Amino acid sequence: IKVAGPLIIAQLLETTLLTLVNYASLMATNAARYRMVAGRHINLLEFGLRRAQGPDGGLSASKYAYIGGFDGTSNVLAGKLFNIPVKGTHAHAYITSFTGTQELKTRVLAHKETGDKRDLLELAIDHRVQLSKLLDISTEESSEGELAAMVSFAIAFPDGFMALVDTYDVKSATDPPVMTDPTDVDGENANTAEDGLVSNGNGTALSTENGDDGGGEDGEMTPPPMCATCEANARNARGCVIRHLKSVGKCFRSGLLNFCAVALALNDQGYRAVGIRIDSGDLAYLSCLARETFERISEQFKLPWFSKLTIVASNDINEETILSLNEQGHKIDCFGIGTHLVTCQRQPALGCVYKMVEINAQPRIKLSQDVVKVTMPGNKNVFRLYGADGHALIDLLQRVDESPPEVGQKVLCRHPFQESKRAYVIPTHVEPLYDVYWADGRVTQAMPSLEEVRDRVQNSLRTLRQDHKRTLNPTPYKVAVSDNLYNFIHDLWLQNAPIGELS
Repeated sequence: IKVAGPLIIAQLLETTLLTLVNYASLMATNAARYRMVAGRHINLLEFGLRRAQGPDGGLSASKYAYIGGFDGTSNVLAGKLFNIPVKGTHAHAYITSFTGTQELKTRVLAHKETGDKRDLLELAIDHRVQLSKLLDISTEESSEGELAAMVSFAIAFPDGFMALVDTYDVKSATDPPVMTDPTDVDGENANTAEDGLVSNGNGTALSTENGDDGGGEDGEMTPPPMCATCEANARNARGCVIRHLKSVGKCFRSGLLNFCAVALALNDQGYRAVGIRIDSGDLAYLSCLARETFERISEQFKLPWFSKLTIVASNDINEETILSLNEQGHKIDCFGIGTHLVTCQRQPALGCVYKMVEINAQPRIKLSQDVVKVTMPGNKNVFRLYGADGHALIDLLQRVDESPPEVGQKVLCRHPFQESKRAYVIPTHVEPLYDVYWADGRVTQAMPSLEEVRDRVQNSLRTLRQDHKRTLNPTPYKVAVSDNLYNFIHDLWLQNAPIGELS
């Protein structure tokens, strides 16, 4: 960004511009990194408001995460102000607020097309009995309060039924239920939607718990490795599905059984469930297990869509988590990411600076023993040079009185401070990086919409070679100066550097 104007006004703009540019660039970059490791086929949702640096920081994080490539947010205010898709499901607190089916105030749901009314709870109980035989799970291992909560939510949002499936660990039919995630009950906030996927047609949130991924605990027992039969033929190995369901914690069995029962009941009334969210345990293993279960039910009940139900995963997810899950062959469709995204834990701050380089047409240079703090003096232009494969090769800084680089013409590009580092570039495309947006006291160009900015980010990232974007040891992207600017910098440096005296 280049600012030209009266010194006092330009100086007063420093803090404003830096606070706007630093966090926005940091957040959008962090979000873009998550998008790159997750891939294009995975949905990414921002759930960081509870962990963000205050409400203003949380609102900014939602906006810049969307610009960086995320698909939606749990922050309802961000959805209202910026038209970002708002996604949410119920909270663990919603499940634990029911202790039994007797607490259901409404049990009837009309058919989506015919209007015929039926008792959704009765339908779900009937399907649960069928599923318990199919999957070899006792109905006594499922929580009645959890079933009641899911039925209640399904009646309220029959087109957006996304359920948490890891709330209870039911030890036996007589033992009281134990929450697997006690920390996730707190922090409810009417301004956020719980991390999930449920939304209505115009992007309005359907539930209002604070959305973040950090509430779950890894309290489930570690599952055994998949047998060779299941790895080779997971889609058809019914015996392996059953054995795996028996090997995992009872809370997952209870949640998955109750969800599938309610989903089938909704189907009887003309609706399709959305999917499940897993917030604890071995996410790769449990997602594979859930997908196999959905596929088995799809085959048994002749419901092709059931095998494609959405699986959302949350629980303190970062870049390394996603890379590990990719290696394990997970079946997750969507990640809900909060803490590591909005606080940018990998690099909490970006060090952009704002320096004077010219005053009254006289260049100014800031010298330092630390070379990275030496400024590049004078009024400059900057161009991006592209190679034959369409990828960006290098950004080139020039003095404003120099002729811009031309396509097909050899250009000498130099490292600004290391004399031996230089190379000729013959660009196939030259992109000027400066556009004038403010002149003579007014905005000179139409401001792009949030969607246009978001598209520009992805288009820009596609011009970078993969080695620049890789997670491990990325190749630094080069920024060079013209030969004219190189000589100008070093001449001015010598003029301003004090001459020492030995004695």
